[in-house]
Amino acid sequence: MRGNRQTARPLEGRVAVVTGAARGVGEALARSLSEAGMRVALLGRERATLREAAEALPGPSLCIECDVTDRAALADAAHGVAAGLGPASVVVANAGIAVSGPFDRTAADLWQRVIDVNLTGSADTARAFLPQLTSTRGYFLQIASTAAFGAAPMMSAYCASKAGAESFALALRGEVEPDGVQVGIAYLHWTGTDMLTGIDDHPVLEALRRNQPRPARRVHSPAQVAQWLTRGVTHRAPQIYAPPWLRWCQPLRPLFPALVARAARRELRSLPREELSSPAEVLGAGGQADWNSFRTSRAASPPGG
Repeated sequence: MRGNRQTARPLEGRVAVVTGAARGVGEALARSLSEAGMRVALLGRERATLREAAEALPGPSLCIECDVTDRAALADAAHGVAAGLGPASVVVANAGIAVSGPFDRTAADLWQRVIDVNLTGSADTARAFLPQLTSTRGYFLQIASTAAFGAAPMMSAYCASKAGAESFALALRGEVEPDGVQVGIAYLHWTGTDMLTGIDDHPVLEALRRNQPRPARRVHSPAQVAQWLTRGVTHRAPQIYAPPWLRWCQPLRPLFPALVARAARRELRSLPREELSSPAEVLGAGGQADWNSFRTSRAASPPGG
């Protein structure tokens, strides 16, 4: 009887950590893992929204306001998770922001912030929780994107960060497998988070979506994506595709950069010059909250601090 219960709910009683859990895919995944029986630690930037997400979970939870670019804060968060819920068996590096706009119209600090959150923040998350994952022989899941398949103009920081995050996870996999830790990479396509709100107002992104085959244009809900991710976490999958048919695109990856460049070039040529020279903007409420917090903390720091 006990063995049957464990087979039916293999995640039950284990501890999961999800970064970027205040909204979107992170919030939906925290809920899905909680429904699967896990004790879930939600890490994120927006205190009130994070607390609401944690309180809505059906199982034990812990919410920790934390900037994934702050290594000291991540170390404290790791100690808090171990003390409050137990050592993590699953860690999901989901925190991410995006900026849309021309590279030369994107402030250097803003471009760097995307890299810091999406790439360096993922590595620092792994660094903070790797001792726990080693002790539990756990599973680290890096949330990547089809942006790693073919880089889109006007999204240089986001595409660079997601390609880098994929490479980081692949390198980490070979290092930690001998210790019993498995590393998965999740490739997400069009997902209905606030990052995609108003996608039709971004000409290049709208054109890329419009030029894709009809099944590839579909925007999937965070709840559906969270179900695919939870299934992958359950099986400690090396790759998770959301939607699942994306796995068949892997052999075609060498073709994607040229196809994306061709569609983007055609669209860029048709745009008025003023649209191409407009300043870059942070996409989504979560990204805007992170950028606002970052600027506030930087302004409050003393010179040289």
